[in-house]
Amino acid sequence: MRILIADNNVELCQVLQQFFALHDDLEVVGAAHDGEQALREIQRLEPDLVLLDITMPYLDGIGVLEALKAMSLRKKPKVFVITAFGSDHLLSRLLALGADYFLVKPFRLEILLERLRQFSSAPGKMIVGQEAAAEDGPLSLDQKVVQILHKMGVPPHFKGFAYLRDAVLMYLEEGYYAGGLTKEMYPALAEKYNTTMSGVEAGIRNALAAAWKNGNAEFIKELCEPYCDDRMPTNSLIIARIVEGSLSL
Repeated sequence: MRILIADNNVELCQVLQQFFALHDDLEVVGAAHDGEQALREIQRLEPDLVLLDITMPYLDGIGVLEALKAMSLRKKPKVFVITAFGSDHLLSRLLALGADYFLVKPFRLEILLERLRQFSSAPGKMIVGQEAAAEDGPLSLDQKVVQILHKMGVPPHFKGFAYLRDAVLMYLEEGYYAGGLTKEMYPALAEKYNTTMSGVEAGIRNALAAAWKNGNAEFIKELCEPYCDDRMPTNSLIIARIVEGSLSL
């Protein structure tokens, strides 16, 4: 299934692209960060499905749906709406405009994957997860990290997802240890994402807290044993353990 991602959150688009790359039956053909660009890319790329965020600049998701209804497309894509607002009125409006499905944030990547496959028109049996990656060769380090974060249940639209991913990759590349988090890693991430060190630390903490509460706490405990038990692990511990997990995949 050929997918176009239309979302103004650049980090989320990158996370979704990396996650979808793990699955042989899904292909991200492009990304758009505003509604007008989304319409141009739909015409140019002719995707099978559009992942459409409601809140975008220039033209919002509802405006994109209204425009799609009026356009004469050779191939009309299915539209999968992602939104932080889940009111019945909005749902009715989206469906009336031609949306095929909508998923409310926060969501888990495996739920998104399951729903996307329900809308795939590709024939035959679909290959799931690791089997697909095995056919295409070994996973890259960033794919391994995304896979672990996905299994932990870290919400992909949280800023902390991108911070955690990049922190692990920096750890793998530069060998940060202990005090290196606050002295070198957090400042580097803060500069990259135009935020503060405390913002990076809080973002990672919030993402980890969400995974601990609503994700896969048992996997997190297993990943961090014997050090966290029934307490949420520290940022430094989880980063170190994701590094170890990435190297063992």
